[in-house]
Amino acid sequence: MKVAAGDTLSLHFALRARGGAEVDSSFDDVPITFTLGDGTLIPSLEHWLIGLAPGERHVFLLDAAQAFGEPDPALIQTLPLRDFSASAPPAIDSIIEFSLPNGTTLAGRVLALSDADATVDFNHLLAGLPIEFEVEIVSIMPSAV
Repeated sequence: MKVAAGDTLSLHFALRARGGAEVDSSFDDVPITFTLGDGTLIPSLEHWLIGLAPGERHVFLLDAAQAFGEPDPALIQTLPLRDFSASAPPAIDSIIEFSLPNGTTLAGRVLALSDADATVDFNHLLAGLPIEFEVEIVSIMPSAV
């Protein structure tokens, strides 16, 4: 059995800038389980899982366009400091999670601070970078369709 569109997978993964430190990984934890197309992984990463079989482990070397794309300047925002928690004020290079009105969250990296504002980059941390996407398929539950 091999991964196909719509399957539910259990897998381990790691994301890192090519040759750099890990940004996220499940290899030292329990595998993640999700259904292809449910938004857990971006479609450009899901694409690399199609055709893999349980037990297979691969490291995909992807350029920025194959992974998270190039940074979008519109995703760099200047926010008033009053929008931040007084108990956890922003610091340059810190990652802050913001709650959105629809109940989801969005992480941003603080680029700059002034007396009144913080400049926050909401692009993915790996946008614009070549990455290593390492995966190991644990199990596949085929879609019912």
